[in-house]
Amino acid sequence: MARPVKKTPDEWRAEILNAAQKLFISKGYEETSVSDIMEMVGGAKGMFYRCFQSKEDVMREIGNRMFLDNNPFEAIRGRKDLNGLEKIRALLVLNQSDEERNQLNRQAVPILKDPNILAAAVEENRRILTPLWMELLEEGKKDGSIKTEYEKELSELLPLINFWLMPSVFPATEEELRHKYRFIIEVLNHMGLPLFDEEAISFAEKFIADISGKGGNEP
Repeated sequence: MARPVKKTPDEWRAEILNAAQKLFISKGYEETSVSDIMEMVGGAKGMFYRCFQSKEDVMREIGNRMFLDNNPFEAIRGRKDLNGLEKIRALLVLNQSDEERNQLNRQAVPILKDPNILAAAVEENRRILTPLWMELLEEGKKDGSIKTEYEKELSELLPLINFWLMPSVFPATEEELRHKYRFIIEVLNHMGLPLFDEEAISFAEKFIADISGKGGNEP
């Protein structure tokens, strides 16, 4: 009788991440337990904690993996038909039209109430996204499509906007979120970065409606 093949730690990690991603999207993050995840992969809870510290740790790693596997910055980087500003607008549409990623982001809204998780998410965004934004802003400034003296500051600000719009971080009603969004548009326009065309605004309106329904708007 053949012995069952023993999985390596990396194989366990990958299977746990794949199962958790499916469950978070289909069942919901809060409704998914560690036991649910390990039942799907056919392992004991002890194996989960050998691979990850917590369910929140899994959510964070899934988010990073989904971004790196389908990085919108890479998708538009080589486009010769677009100037810097057009690349950023195309990037926003690509990012906002990724429904699976957006659904996972909506599942993450409640857990951002935890200050440790929020701090880790902010640091990840700063580390990964700020250099990517800086590259596009410098390209737009060089080709004349972006007229700003604040490219460094904008590259640091842009990765933080989503956190400011999260009602679990800054409690707000749906109408207050829409007002915040109009404020962002005006501020970026004033800073020489008119990012939001009709398509981007349409996606943002849907995002605001979705996150408002996650129950994160209570103080």
